[in-house]
Amino acid sequence: MLKHTAVSGTASRFVLLLLGSLLAALSPFGHAADTPLAEGALVSRGAGERADRHQLPSDAIDTPDLPHTLMTADDSDTATLPVYRLGPDTYFLYGNIATLDADNRGFNGNAGFVVTAEGVVVIDALGTPKLGRRLIATVRSVTEQPIKYLILTHNHPDHAYGASAFRALGGISIIGHRGMLEYGGSQTMQRSVDYRRELLPQDMADFSFVQPDVYTPDEPFQALRLELGGKRFDIYNLGHHHSHGDLVVHQLDTGIVWISDLAFNQRVTFMGDGHSGQALQGQDWLLEQFGNARLMVPGHGSAQRAPFPMVSQTRAYIQQLRDRMKQKVIDGVPLLDALTDVAMPEWQDLPLYDENQRANASFIYREMEQEFF
Repeated sequence: MLKHTAVSGTASRFVLLLLGSLLAALSPFGHAADTPLAEGALVSRGAGERADRHQLPSDAIDTPDLPHTLMTADDSDTATLPVYRLGPDTYFLYGNIATLDADNRGFNGNAGFVVTAEGVVVIDALGTPKLGRRLIATVRSVTEQPIKYLILTHNHPDHAYGASAFRALGGISIIGHRGMLEYGGSQTMQRSVDYRRELLPQDMADFSFVQPDVYTPDEPFQALRLELGGKRFDIYNLGHHHSHGDLVVHQLDTGIVWISDLAFNQRVTFMGDGHSGQALQGQDWLLEQFGNARLMVPGHGSAQRAPFPMVSQTRAYIQQLRDRMKQKVIDGVPLLDALTDVAMPEWQDLPLYDENQRANASFIYREMEQEFF
């Protein structure tokens, strides 16, 4: 059931769940109830031609280890993906920390799902229709419950381009931000689709951009309440800090918060087509409202326990880059000259620094120009 009234942004306080309560019955992966899995444990390595070559951390919470999942164009659409258990009935797909390539085939972002007594809620759809179908197969390997809802946290390809596979199932309500209307059919989207079709033609077969059926409230920091099978979710509108419109999903009953790309873990952020000022506001709100949450799950990188350093670190990076580009604009330094001096040595050892640093600096410089002029 969806409640279309906005929910106030007051965070609940949660007590850490005992590990012994994680499994009430025999797990679909063969773990008996008297031998409970730890939070964050890897419960299935997935399938596919290269599955035996996957390099997967044993734990997906607070780990320094990165997953390396190798795929081929010939992997079956029903080949399951590696999956971790974050808590009771909550599962996490931990994507590669990398740019799109022929080995990860678009599995370079996270997704997840929650099983309830009346159906499944999926959070993000991964980066191609084929990955969407493999995500569906992964859900079905865990539960016979039907998929009832797909929440798209934002419009970027690595999170949303698998949605057409869910639409093809029928009987699913897709929830998203109204900003997806602006993204759909845009030149930005078309360039992205063309690139992926050239690199991954088999994986992108049957692609169509999916518009949501239900939208979150227009007012920032307000939420849509979703209730299914005794579980409750608040789906917050966080403005457009990273894309045309971004969401945060709070599992009220377990204290897990899916923060999408509001903060990045284990890699340098990408400003995308959002707004750095809104990102800072969102990060402050997140820590104020959910500073005592049990877990935060980012769109990239492992899940994290409090005090959630990925949020403060992403914020520090954006603030430092804003301060530097603001001073360049004040000093009248042209953009091309400003970009010759954008090195941030304290961040340069993180993955994707070389790929994103100059683009982030250019994006924020233009923001500062607009703010001043």
